[in-house]
Parts: sequence; C-alpha cells; structure tokens
Amino acid sequence: MPNPHTSDVLVIGSGIAGLSLALRLADELDVTVINKDCFPESNSYYAQGGMAAVLGEDDSLDAHVHDTVDAGAGLCHPAIVRLVVERAPACVEWLSRMGVHFTRTGTGNGGSHYHLTKEGGHSHRRVVHAADATGKAICDALLGQARRHPRIRLLASQLAVDVITGQGPSQGPAGKRCLGAYVFDRERREVSAFRARAVVLASGGAGKVYLYTSNPDIATGDGVAMAWRVGCRVANMEFIQFHPTCLYHPDAKSFLVSEALRGEGARLLLPGGTPFMEAFDPRAELAPRDIVARAIDHEMKRLGADCVYLDISHQSEAFIREHFPTVYARCHALGIDLAREAIPVVPAAHYLCGGVLSDDHGRTDVPGLYAIGEVAFTGLHGANRLASNSLLECMVFAESASQDLRARVGDWPLPPKLAPWDESRVTDSDEEVVVAHNWDELRRFMWDYVGIVRSTKRLQRAQRRVKLLLAEIDEYYGNFRVSNDLIELRNLAVVGHLIIEAALARHESRGLHYTLDFPQPDNSRVPADTVLTPPQH
Repeated sequence: MPNPHTSDVLVIGSGIAGLSLALRLADELDVTVINKDCFPESNSYYAQGGMAAVLGEDDSLDAHVHDTVDAGAGLCHPAIVRLVVERAPACVEWLSRMGVHFTRTGTGNGGSHYHLTKEGGHSHRRVVHAADATGKAICDALLGQARRHPRIRLLASQLAVDVITGQGPSQGPAGKRCLGAYVFDRERREVSAFRARAVVLASGGAGKVYLYTSNPDIATGDGVAMAWRVGCRVANMEFIQFHPTCLYHPDAKSFLVSEALRGEGARLLLPGGTPFMEAFDPRAELAPRDIVARAIDHEMKRLGADCVYLDISHQSEAFIREHFPTVYARCHALGIDLAREAIPVVPAAHYLCGGVLSDDHGRTDVPGLYAIGEVAFTGLHGANRLASNSLLECMVFAESASQDLRARVGDWPLPPKLAPWDESRVTDSDEEVVVAHNWDELRRFMWDYVGIVRSTKRLQRAQRRVKLLLAEIDEYYGNFRVSNDLIELRNLAVVGHLIIEAALARHESRGLHYTLDFPQPDNSRVPADTVLTPPQH
C-alpha cells in the first residue's frame, strides 16, 4: 500500500470491532486502521469482565437469548439476538486462534475448559474472560496480528473529522455514496483526505458527553456525529447505560470495578455498612445494571452520600488476587485493601445502547459506509445491554461486515482524487477558552439533566442549552482552524442533542431511560425504537 491515504477499506477506530474486522479483510483487501490516540487505546482495551458465550454444559442458546431479551426490556430485535448468540462460541474459538489466552479451569492457562463467570442479568455462568483484563488481552493479541500483516496499515494520532460522500455507482436514496474521510493529524495539526472504497465506523461510544464516565478520553461520539452529518439515521440514543460501580477516589479517574466481583458474591453497602439491593430487586447485586445504578443513585440522593461501598472481603486474598488482579492492584495503589475493606463506588456513564442505524451486516443508510461495535445500533441491546454482550457484538458484526465488504467492495471503484481540505477562509483561534468553557458546560448539564433519573423539565432545560451550544460551536467552527478539542466538542454536542431529542420522544420509563413524568412502561408502543432522521440539506 504505497499511498498512506488510499486503501480499499478505511477503518475508523482500533478497538476489538475495528481490529477483528481488519484481520478478517486483509487477506483480500488493503485496510487502513486509524486511531485518534496511540494504539491500543480504545474503549475495548479497558473492558474487564469478558465476553458472553454459551460454553457450559448446563447452559443453552435459548437461555442466553432469554437473558438478553429480558435485560433489553422488550426492545431487543429477536432475530438479531438469536444471530449474535448463535455465533458467540465460534467467535471465542477464533479469538483463541488469534492468540488470546482466556482463563481456563485448573492451574493457569493449562486447563482444558474455559473458566466462566456470572454477571448481572445472566442465568448461568457464561462469561469467558482473561482474568479481569479481558479487553486488554484481546486487543493486545489482535494488535499483534495486525502489526504483522502486510496489508494492514495502522496510523496513530489520526482523528476523523467528517465522512466524504459524492456521486458514484451504487448510490443511496440521496444520490451519494461514501468516498472516504477527512482526517486530522493531531501531531502535524493538518487535515488530509483519505480515499477508500468503503469506510467502517468502529469508533466506540460517547461516554465523555457526561461529566462522570468509565470511558477513556477518546470516547467522544465521533462516529455517531459524523454519520448523522452525512445523512444516516440513528436509533435509541436515549438508552445510556450507567455502570453501577466505578471506583470513587480523587486519583482513580473513572476506574471501573468489574461486575464480576458481584458475580463472586460482592455486596453493595450503605455508608453505615447495611446491604440495600434486596429492597430494590430480588436478584439483589445481580440485577441488571439499570436497576443497580438507579438503586445506588436513589440511596446516594436519599442520604446525601458521596458514594456507596462494595465489599468482597468474604473471599480470601488469594482468590481475589487470582480472579481480579487488575482491580486488586489499582485499589492497593490507592491505599485500599480489597481483601479486608469495602471500596467506595459510584455510577458513571458507561455504554451507548443506541447509535448509527445499521443492519445485520453493519450497513448504514449511505452505501459504502458501515458501522460496527458500540457506535452502531443493531437491535441487540434493546433498552438495556446485558453484561458482557458488548465485546460479543463487536466480534459478530465485524465478521458479518467483513463478509459483506468482500462481496461488495469490488463494485465500488476507488474514487477520483478528492477535494483537499479548505482552510482558505479561516484563521487561528485567539479564543480557545470558548472551547474549554463549552466542553465543561455540555458535560455538566448532560450529567445534571439527562442522567440516571430524568424529567421532562430537566430535558427541556438541556434541550435549550444544547441548541445554543450547537449554534455557538457551528459559528466558531466556520471561522477558525480545527483543533483536536474543537472537533471532539463539535461531535459531543451533536451526540448530546441526539440523546436529549430521543429522551424527550420516549413518554415512558423503560430499561435505561427512567423519567419522573412517565414512571411506568407503555407497552402499547412496544416494540418501538426511537429513530431520528437528519434534516435534509
């Protein structure tokens, strides 16, 4: 691949979805994978718990389907759920062949069977994992394979700005297809046009739209915003999963405490040491995440407490260090002894269940533009994602998208030379403080008004503020040269707007969307996804 800005397929994002797709394509196609930071930084990399798959003798595909649909509160698409669950075991085996060392029964990795854990909402032990750093283990293995492949180019510090569309064969209803993307080089501080027969958005979620999140700094909703601007529909943006247990410590910076601790008997306690989850759900600590997060939020507000506590001290230190080495080490570095004391935890924005509307092969509304992983809405998660189905979704749709791309990409000729990025009418900004202020304001009002518990009044307040921000950002964007912070702020404001509009459109409480004005589910509209369509320019 002599030209660094030309390839058959451009993959935006280098998490598990993007890397596994690239590896499945590269025997036939030239693939460029860009990461806005350094490799292997991604949401996937920080996934602790694991990947759900039916591997135990007492488990069944029907049980996994049932648990997924039950957690999704009536909005899961049954055919998609069945497809994903059926392909899960094969995905685990593929990852093993790629060099992922999942934890096995017996001593070390020498056991003959995968060690399976149980997480909230699951009726069986079915979560395959690599200790408590599964995402890291998978990303490291896939990245190692990708670095050795001659037809995969990995480019770091490349932030996608916008998808490029134009006239061409296989056009969509608006008379356009995907031709590539404009990409900002964060080190050179310049924008280049990347040509490709197809572009795949694998850019992850949007946790940074909230003040508190388990996500890394890169999770700024770039793929959703770019797809929206180019004419793609989005769906179910109101369903934001708040992980119930992030470590509450000034130096922790959004460190997630795996749900697998609760799977091994950890209890949630009030500041005085009293358990409280059984008052909210008979499944107690193993209830789905939306229930646990709301229960914690309720108790913190009721008591005026800064946090609640998670206690796994009933397990031995040896057990904890073997099963949760990452959590143990992080807590120990902060002066917390996981084996002898309860640890302070709070909910934080964790996962976007909605996203860019895509089909069972990852295709969006624009021909040649695909979306896979957290950025995509497939119908798998419904109103609430079942724990450890996210890495599985990445794997399944990377495989199906690769099949479709191999079959179709030959019909899409490489586009002619693309128009260069135009900076002829802009100047360097002398008011960067505007970007910093707007970034802070957006994340704060999203947390206060569009968080775990919502109301129509709160949402309307957020709606008014985000409209003002969008206008301000649009004016600023049109007058000054782009920067990393401006590009991300522009995307976050679009995503915030979409979350608010979707939340206002859903006049019920269901799954992750809970509103004081409509506290009960409205089954007369089920199944009904909240689909938003971009205005036609």
